[in-house]
Amino acid sequence: MMGRQTADQAALFYEFRLQDRVPEGHLLRKINAAIDPVFAGLHQQLAPYYSSTGRPSIDPELMIRMLIIGYCHGIRSERRLCEEVALNLAYRWFCRLDLNDAVPDHSSFSKNRHGRFRESDLLRQIFEAVVRACMAAGLIQGEGFAVDASIITADASRHHRIAPEEADWSKPERQTRAVREYLSALEAEAPDPARKTPEVLSPSDPAAAWTAKAHLQVQFAYGLNYLIDMDNAIIVDVEATPARVYDEVRSTRTMLMRTWRRLGIKPKRLAADTAYGTGAFLGWLVGQRIAPHIPVWDKSQREDGTLSRKDFRFDRKGDVYFCPQGKILETTGHLHGGTTLLYRASKYDCTPCPLKPKCCPNTPERKIPRDINEAARDKARALAETEAFQRSCNERRKIEMRFAHLKTHHGFNRLRLRGLTGARDEFHLAAIAQNLKALASRMV
Repeated sequence: MMGRQTADQAALFYEFRLQDRVPEGHLLRKINAAIDPVFAGLHQQLAPYYSSTGRPSIDPELMIRMLIIGYCHGIRSERRLCEEVALNLAYRWFCRLDLNDAVPDHSSFSKNRHGRFRESDLLRQIFEAVVRACMAAGLIQGEGFAVDASIITADASRHHRIAPEEADWSKPERQTRAVREYLSALEAEAPDPARKTPEVLSPSDPAAAWTAKAHLQVQFAYGLNYLIDMDNAIIVDVEATPARVYDEVRSTRTMLMRTWRRLGIKPKRLAADTAYGTGAFLGWLVGQRIAPHIPVWDKSQREDGTLSRKDFRFDRKGDVYFCPQGKILETTGHLHGGTTLLYRASKYDCTPCPLKPKCCPNTPERKIPRDINEAARDKARALAETEAFQRSCNERRKIEMRFAHLKTHHGFNRLRLRGLTGARDEFHLAAIAQNLKALASRMV
């Protein structure tokens, strides 16, 4: 029988507990169980962020809990995040807010987020604490790591760009945090001839790189660099860089050494795509006794029908090459470009040689460049023929799934903070959220 609600007076008293309204299997219950021990060990580090004078400041733990909700559930707007925490009972419970507790205003929340944490490494400490929790839960084996980078669009218009030599950073409208960080980094960083000078800069976020990687439209962007343990795809380190291959490859060294130094983990093998297969990086990995499960970046194969470098035999003991006719190619030992040795044949051997039209038709003698890290490149080529290498190639897809899940389910396609430190903070929070969800999925 259909009836009409006739009561016209609300109850005077309610017996209500937020905890009773959050389902037992709710994701935030599991994340809360995982994050509670993390915050217990960080209260001392959080102390400097509490104000001892003036109006009560926003509790840093409350801010971080709210940000975890936002990054776990794809709530990118700070205004909307504050509204959702005010309305959602599960969110209130996770943030330790009762029904009568006020949620921070979005403007105060934004001001505190931009001002209190950007100069600290608090989010890095929380990230590493979560990684240690994953280690304690047996989710990290430390045998095989994978590294990759994904393009995240910067909070900078692609329609506003300037040449570096035309930039006037003294203008009042250019006095921003992102510009100050960029100029400070330029002064502190030693010049590196291997890094190309950017063609254009963003006036609002000059640290972002002008890129068209991943078949996207040309845009200003940052590189989200993940280092994962391939067993359960746990993110063991994260680094923010401009979206340039050079910076992304270089950041891998930083992440590997930091993971070893701070967490005591050093992998036996590292998987990556061809962009990481440079001689310098492969040589560094071999020197660190990490097996490079990485395809070699090799451009020695000729497409014009002439003989390639693989047609010449290298004698390591004699440090010479032998051509198909048995003639010797020697080097002076002088480095070209700082990374390459040039081996030359004698023109007296090449001129009468019957293979000259297929070997060096346009030069008097044949020359072969050899990377100073060619031994490491050869080792990587040998590993590419093993079953372990093929398994690493298959497992490396897990890091690509991490990026896909972040963009599809978390709405993480564009940054909301500017500057390298802004990208760093957002990337740390994204990695914290993904690791917490992975840890929560293992909890009963």
